[in-house]
Amino acid sequence: MTLKPLHLTLAAALAATALAGCNRDANRDHAGELPPATAPAATSPMTPPDTGMPPATRAPETAVNVTSVTLGTRAGADRSISNPTTTFAAGDPVVVSVRTDGAASNVELGARLVYQDGQVAGEERQTLNTTGSETTNITFNNANDWPAGTYTVEVTVDGARADSTSFTVR
Repeated sequence: MTLKPLHLTLAAALAATALAGCNRDANRDHAGELPPATAPAATSPMTPPDTGMPPATRAPETAVNVTSVTLGTRAGADRSISNPTTTFAAGDPVVVSVRTDGAASNVELGARLVYQDGQVAGEERQTLNTTGSETTNITFNNANDWPAGTYTVEVTVDGARADSTSFTVR
């Protein structure tokens, strides 16, 4: 039968190929070291590597920017603080006057008062629909007197911190 020697020839060739793939010494250099692994193709810092997934979307920058934050106890008809201050009496209202610039609809402007120990002493939000420069006032009143100490006003636009300033209650 001529098929038997053909089967043996194929089997021998397959065995030799398999054994050659297992011979790690064949890949060593003269010092006995394996060659370094081939690094993947470099990517440009401007071009993310292809992961097969859609690219991540970056959070869009807001169209409204905070240009200033002024504190006082009352605002005038034009919404500006008539007597800016960073020192308040325990019974004073705290008016946070936020000047913004930009154009957007339904943008949330927020202000939070944080006491020196980290407690939130008050938080308010307003929705802005603006086409340019605008002043928005947020007033904080306390039914009891404000505890003496240092406070920080944190101003946010759509939840992202935009500005902060500190004041003192004596």
